[in-house]
Amino acid sequence: MAMEGKRLSLAYRNLKHIPVEYVTEYFDRVETLDLCNNNVTELRSLSPFTKLTTLILDHNQISSHVKFPHLPGLHTLWVNHNAITNLVVFIDTVRKNFPNLRYLSMMNNEASPSFFNGGTFEQFEDYRLYVIAHLPKLVALDDTRVTDEQRKAAKKVYGRPASAVTSSSAPGRTKNRVPAV
Repeated sequence: MAMEGKRLSLAYRNLKHIPVEYVTEYFDRVETLDLCNNNVTELRSLSPFTKLTTLILDHNQISSHVKFPHLPGLHTLWVNHNAITNLVVFIDTVRKNFPNLRYLSMMNNEASPSFFNGGTFEQFEDYRLYVIAHLPKLVALDDTRVTDEQRKAAKKVYGRPASAVTSSSAPGRTKNRVPAV
């Protein structure tokens, strides 16, 4: 374990959840929590980390149905290389629990199609527009800044409230996909 300033790294420890002793010891000081390269599936124990601004969860077992606590101060979330398959469910959870999210990276998940994981360019564009429409404060998605043109296109394609979105209107690899703009 390495606590450096306001950053706590629990990376590469084969953890399935955050050990209680780390929660009780560090919850009031940690702003950045690095849990990459573990087997984390459960994150409800994060609720005491009210000062958390950055959460790094790359290379874990995070699924679309993960239960996040409400952390309004979180502005950066990395969930690259996980088990996220349902974009609608995952983004709805993120939207509700991290209302001030500015940076999201979810590369190499089935729910984020790209050339690198077998997705087409059209699927990649649909994915970006969907996420941008539902997380309006995003500055960057994956490794690319969000542009004004993408915001306009996202509003045009997915302009209705997130609660009205159904899985049949979500981007992805189904025949019911909304066409790219």
